[in-house]
Amino acid sequence: MLLLGLVSACTRAADHPVTSAPTTVATPPALSGGAGPSPGSTVSPSAAPVSPGQPKPPAAPGWQPPPANGVFDYQIGGAYPPAAAVRIVDRDRNDPAVPGRYNICYVNAFQTQAGESGWWKANHADLLLRGSGGGYVEDRGWPGELLLDLSTAPKRAAVTSIVDGWFAGCAAKGFQAVEPDNLDSWTRSKGLLTKAHAVAYARLLTAAAHARRLAIAQKNTTELGLAARTDIGFDFAIAESCATYDECDDYMAVYGNAVFEVEYSTNDYQRACQNHGSRISVILRDHDVAPAGHVGYHYEHC
Repeated sequence: MLLLGLVSACTRAADHPVTSAPTTVATPPALSGGAGPSPGSTVSPSAAPVSPGQPKPPAAPGWQPPPANGVFDYQIGGAYPPAAAVRIVDRDRNDPAVPGRYNICYVNAFQTQAGESGWWKANHADLLLRGSGGGYVEDRGWPGELLLDLSTAPKRAAVTSIVDGWFAGCAAKGFQAVEPDNLDSWTRSKGLLTKAHAVAYARLLTAAAHARRLAIAQKNTTELGLAARTDIGFDFAIAESCATYDECDDYMAVYGNAVFEVEYSTNDYQRACQNHGSRISVILRDHDVAPAGHVGYHYEHC
């Protein structure tokens, strides 16, 4: 989903029957005029940056996480010139990077963008999750966003090849990191996907990002714990509403001060600033994450 707002995590886990995946993968166009994904990109389904329980290797040259506790601006609802104090800008993959800043590229990696659902149905219907009645499984909180079917290794590899094309586009535009959203989609899958499916796919995403010299963020989903870093290989965290759900300490226990917190409630933002604003980057955004100059826009940092 492009805008998350306030979402609490829950777990509904059950295995999905194994089915086959296509041998060729088409790639969707950019949604709003940005560079499209690179066709033909592939990632080995067995690739993983680290072994379970082992420390994550240091970043390679050209692959660096964002500056810890740097002033952060979350612009996934539309690009606008960042304030002078902002060092880190997070934008949608179809928007340009900002010269002279650290840029994070937002990618909806675990379910479709509403505007791309038609492309997925036309080209990769078999990579969309279907319920027992045969219908597509939709994120009810975000109409038109369909969950991707990550239930088998071949399907995870096929989806990764598409998303890796988007990562390539991010890198070509000058982004230094990627933010794959909806890691917790399995909790909205009606029991058809499991946490294990999400973790296996996330390992492929971290391998793909690192191969392109991009850092990669864990987006929400505190229940992964330390394994998010040591097993999957995420480099930093973007945590929405962690003050609201009393989860901020969980992220900091894994990533230290490499946590970038987005709050949507003034009270929670103020509490976060008082509790840990000196240690991690904390911002207040409007629920729609509207661009500056649009109705409802709000941005603060502490």
